[in-house]
Amino acid sequence: MLFSADRVLFPDADAPVAGYFEVAGDRIVAAGEGAPPRPADEHLAGIVVPGYVDVHSHGGGGASFVTEDADVARQALAAHRRLGVTTMVASLVTGTLPDLARQVSCLADLVESGELAGIHLEGPWLALKYKGAHPPQLLTDPDPAEVAALLDAGRGAVKMVTIAPELRGALDSIRLMTARGVVAAVGHTDADYDACRAAIDAGATGATHLFNAMAPLRHRDPGPVLALWEDPRVYLELIMDGVHVRPELVAFVAASTPARVVFVTDAMAAAASSDGDYVLGELPVEVRDGVARIAGTDTIAGSTLTLDRAVRNAVAAGIPFGQAVRAATQVPADYLSLPDVGRLAAGKRADVAVLDDDLRATRVLHRGAWV
Repeated sequence: MLFSADRVLFPDADAPVAGYFEVAGDRIVAAGEGAPPRPADEHLAGIVVPGYVDVHSHGGGGASFVTEDADVARQALAAHRRLGVTTMVASLVTGTLPDLARQVSCLADLVESGELAGIHLEGPWLALKYKGAHPPQLLTDPDPAEVAALLDAGRGAVKMVTIAPELRGALDSIRLMTARGVVAAVGHTDADYDACRAAIDAGATGATHLFNAMAPLRHRDPGPVLALWEDPRVYLELIMDGVHVRPELVAFVAASTPARVVFVTDAMAAAASSDGDYVLGELPVEVRDGVARIAGTDTIAGSTLTLDRAVRNAVAAGIPFGQAVRAATQVPADYLSLPDVGRLAAGKRADVAVLDDDLRATRVLHRGAWV
């Protein structure tokens, strides 16, 4: 099938232009600006962008990735896919090591089938002071042998691990992850600037939801924020929901380092669903007016954000459209070394979202098929 459109966002472009792309099977086999080489099979109305890539999400559509039931995970995937997310990494929260091993093994089946792009372990190797929505009694120091055992349970499917670098065993564990091709992301941490620098030198290349669940930036004690922000080796996750971080600050970070900002949702089951009472891992969560908090507290428990809304919020905050889309497509693909997705180009997977003028997905192409 050969498609044309008046507005196509090609890799690294600042704005969409007239163009075309051809799909054979699950791949884009040709793409370019201007008129197609022959009459198109279909002309697409709207703005054509790569399918979104969410590398930090705990669920959606009323379902959670914290499960040992593949069909529950598929429910969450389907909820996000309808909104243009064609690549998703499933994030797990802190649990016992045996529980995590079973969850990882279940989700690894979906990675091997191509339904998921990978697994993200957000816990249990987190700082108690910045635990967020993680059960404190299950937090532990990272023992490299236990880290290796969980990675083994994933059969190569674990793509990222969040870790607090000040914990005993953390630097050795970061080196282990790096050697096995797993992204170590600094987060839920009380590390000072120097400890965070040591983690980056040991191989850490990610910042789990920058600013949130970490020691704040202070002028005499800049903590992990400055160490992560300033280092060109580190990708910066940001939750652009207007709740976790002020939109103006997100826009400032994006302007300062446009090639390293990754929009993530940190979504829990209520994303693409409704307000109500939910569970995140072992913790009860109340969702009111679209904000998720641990029941009876003011502690934020993930988000109800979807990646399409993150892009809309970014554009509303003044981030250029092309950059906002890249932060939700090609930059997260680069972050987790997902070479087949995130760009509308020949050789890439045929994952495309067609947006209306309000930047809402009206059609979604996933692996060459409309969904």
